[in-house]
Amino acid sequence: MDFEILIGIFPQVLIDGITLGFMYALIALGYTMVYGVLEFINFAHSEIFIIGAFVGVEILLSFKAAGWLDVLPWALVLLIILVAGMLVSGVVAVVIERTAYRPLRHAPRLIPLISAIGVSFFLQDVIRLFESLWRNSFNLVYPTMEVLNHRFELTDTIDVSVKSLVVIVAALLMLWGLHTLVNRTKVGKAIRAVAEDQAAASLMGINVNRIISLTFLIGGAMGGGAGVLFGVQYSLINPYTGFIPGLKAFTAAVLGGIGNVPGAMLGGLVLGLLEAFAASYLSLLTGGAFGAEYKDIFAFSILILILIFRPKGLLGEIVREPIQAIA
Repeated sequence: MDFEILIGIFPQVLIDGITLGFMYALIALGYTMVYGVLEFINFAHSEIFIIGAFVGVEILLSFKAAGWLDVLPWALVLLIILVAGMLVSGVVAVVIERTAYRPLRHAPRLIPLISAIGVSFFLQDVIRLFESLWRNSFNLVYPTMEVLNHRFELTDTIDVSVKSLVVIVAALLMLWGLHTLVNRTKVGKAIRAVAEDQAAASLMGINVNRIISLTFLIGGAMGGGAGVLFGVQYSLINPYTGFIPGLKAFTAAVLGGIGNVPGAMLGGLVLGLLEAFAASYLSLLTGGAFGAEYKDIFAFSILILILIFRPKGLLGEIVREPIQAIA
């Protein structure tokens, strides 16, 4: 094993891990926003995430068919698909909350959890049915925008693509937007009040149902935005693509502290870095005995260890505490 090789690829692996980590963080924020208010794990969030990806690819395919991809500025196209993906996913999340979760809000915790799993499978099949009827295929590929594939060579062995920079910058802007909303607006104050005590918030004149729906809208929008960025970064999507990233984002939320916004970001970055290092170094360190295909073991091993030894997560979120603002 060549030590110089391990050191030489370190910066590139770091860049890849940060890119993946921000994506996990955005998805994890959807889990943690909902849990912070309702103490409920929305296991349909992975499908809300992939709905955003499908909205993005449908718009891009329509633009390509109309010849607009070669005319419109690439930044404008990305902004359109990102906003559209966030909007549609957010609305879907609100509809799911209203129809599948709100009637079960006071039921035993296991019942809405089962409902969430059922909604997850339902959405997978709805996406598959729609795309099969509309495109005669449910495996879709994001159209290529050449400018996004351009790579900046930082050194002889390190480079970064434009689409990776887009993912990082867009994720940072979305996280900053969430920080501003939660920390510096009346809506954010109302969300934190409902997370603290729904009954007291209601007595203070806050419409609890509306705030809960708004929380689902925000969480779904974050997931949808992550779905669009995922499609831009990795190109190939299908109705089941969101399952594994969704589970890993849930792991990231648990790792950082479920219900804790800074924890979701920290957990996403840590998990993304660990996965990138495992994918790149595992084969080198084991002499080829184990390869990148075993990287998922790390993510789910972390989930098991966190649940056993530190179920509150790295930042130690305590149940029924209000959603914490991004530091």
